[in-house]
Amino acid sequence: MDKELEHQFVTNLEQNQNIVHKICRIYTNDQAAHNDLFQEISIQLWKAYPKFRGDAKFSTWMYRVALNTAITLYRKKKRGIQTIDYDSVHFRIKAEEYDGEAEKQLTLLYSAVKELNDIDKALVFLYLEDKNYKEISETLGISEVNARVKMNRVKTKLKKILNP
Repeated sequence: MDKELEHQFVTNLEQNQNIVHKICRIYTNDQAAHNDLFQEISIQLWKAYPKFRGDAKFSTWMYRVALNTAITLYRKKKRGIQTIDYDSVHFRIKAEEYDGEAEKQLTLLYSAVKELNDIDKALVFLYLEDKNYKEISETLGISEVNARVKMNRVKTKLKKILNP
C-alpha cells in the first residue's frame, strides 16, 4: 500500500474503531479475547482496504468486514472445546457514564444477546447502532424485508430470554 492509502486507512479506522470494539464486546467474553478479535478484525480490514471501492460508506463496509471476521472466528472457536465459565463473565462499564440500573440492564441485554445465533447477534448489534433496515440489509447481505422479519423474530426471542 502506498503512504496515502495507508494514511486514509488509519484515519478511517481511528474514526470508526468504536464499531469494532462493540462487535468485539458482543462476540467475546474477556478482555484478552476482545483484544485478539480487535487485532484480527483490524488485520482483515487492512488486507481488504485496497479493494474498498467507496460504493458504500466506510462504516458500512467496516461493519460487514468486522462482522464477517467475528462470525468466522466465533464459528471456528465453537468447533473446539468450550472452557469459558459464562457465570464468571462480567461487563465493566464506566460508572460516570451509566447509573447502576442502566448498567444492570445493559449486562442483562448482553447476556441475552450472547444466547442468540451469529446472524441474530449481528442484527441486534446493527439495530442498537440505530442503523435503518436498508443499512442492515446491505451490511448482512440479506433483503430489507428479511431484515425486518428477522428483527421481529429476534425481539420475540430476546423477550423470552429476558422474561422467562
